[in-house]
Amino acid sequence: MKDDEANRFGARAARYLAVGAQAGGFAARLAGARLLGAGRGQGRESDAEALARALGGLKGPLMKAAQLIATIPEVLPIEYAEALASLQSEAPPMGAAFVRRRMAAELGPDWQKKFAAFDLTPAAAASLGQVHRARTLEGADVACKLQYPDMASAVEADLAQLELALALQKRVEPAIDAREAAAEIAERLREELDYRREAKHARLYRAMLAGRGDIRVPGVHEALSTGRLLTLDWLEGEKILSLVGAPEAGRNLVAQAIFSAWWRPFAHHGVIHGDPHLGNYAVFREDGAPAGINLLDYGCVRIFPPAFVGGVVQLYRGLRAGRRDEIAEAYRVWGFRNLSNDLIEVLTVWARFILGPLLDDRVRTIADGVSAAAYGRREAMVVRRMLREKGPLTIPREFVFMDRAAIGLGGAFLHLAARLNFHRLFEEALEDFDLDVLAARQSTALTDAGL
Repeated sequence: MKDDEANRFGARAARYLAVGAQAGGFAARLAGARLLGAGRGQGRESDAEALARALGGLKGPLMKAAQLIATIPEVLPIEYAEALASLQSEAPPMGAAFVRRRMAAELGPDWQKKFAAFDLTPAAAASLGQVHRARTLEGADVACKLQYPDMASAVEADLAQLELALALQKRVEPAIDAREAAAEIAERLREELDYRREAKHARLYRAMLAGRGDIRVPGVHEALSTGRLLTLDWLEGEKILSLVGAPEAGRNLVAQAIFSAWWRPFAHHGVIHGDPHLGNYAVFREDGAPAGINLLDYGCVRIFPPAFVGGVVQLYRGLRAGRRDEIAEAYRVWGFRNLSNDLIEVLTVWARFILGPLLDDRVRTIADGVSAAAYGRREAMVVRRMLREKGPLTIPREFVFMDRAAIGLGGAFLHLAARLNFHRLFEEALEDFDLDVLAARQSTALTDAGL
């Protein structure tokens, strides 16, 4: 190993040790502090800032896990959730010399001969890897997603820190048991390390959304991909936030494409894009006007059994008709256990927040009169207060990414200030809904994608 590579690995290891020490010090201070004794709730803002500082030294998979935990409103006090959600998931980019060695490790020492052009400066950097623009020998523009080195051990180290954070959470909010949620996040993070699996996810989405003129899914370049290098078509587009202040028709069209890209695969195949934040969409134009979205990044994809999809539909229909028994049964299908009448009442507060726009047959924003920054905050505070009185409650694994999607999609719609009839869009996605048909469709799609 060359000296600079060894130094980089050493720096990465040192950063993990430093964050572990900071988080451990924070834990020790918290254990004897006001959060766990008299005056509970006082000083939470300063403690939340301390937690953010402790974790902020590491910009990697722990940030992704922390941000996912922060979107489950029942788990953390709002001050902690906001501090974690504000953290950035970007890692320092690899330099040109290091990129050359990483590419050689994936495609062999003659890797440059496999491209007509390759930009050693990353076009984007994220928590697990960075993206380089390149051109194939056939002249196709491609995006090469190259994983940072030693990420498997980094993820395991970070998941150990996540266990520490959840141990603290259990003491701060004993009414909530997030162990199953943590297991779900850990499994998805480990899956994200496997770029061959992500390639299969991209193929799956390309098939599920085939024929949609308003949603573009990149093709996979198999010969230029490995377990830690994923090469996809380069899709030209602009950031979602570029539409802020643009004419409403274009904003609504893009919002409708985002809605369909998420809900139709779920309703037809039991598959969701588990990380629907603004950075995973780009707007493409035709004749100068917004025409749809590029759907990006297929690392975090959740495949649900058909019965769970049926539970979501059952909850939607039960809420719409006011049938309490149907609502309670839907929660059990979702994975909630030992539900009392009080806990059903608590869950329904959050369910009406998640599914409320789908129940309301009118043109509206996703949350009338609410900013993207405040989205879900009031409901989360109500739910947390009720759970302290009526808990405990275990958050099931299946809940995590459905909840994450509600926050992520809602934030995108609010940034766009979109006004749509979400109810009718959802009913269109559910047209001729049948669990047996869904199961057969899902089985075929997963087999064809190699999953």
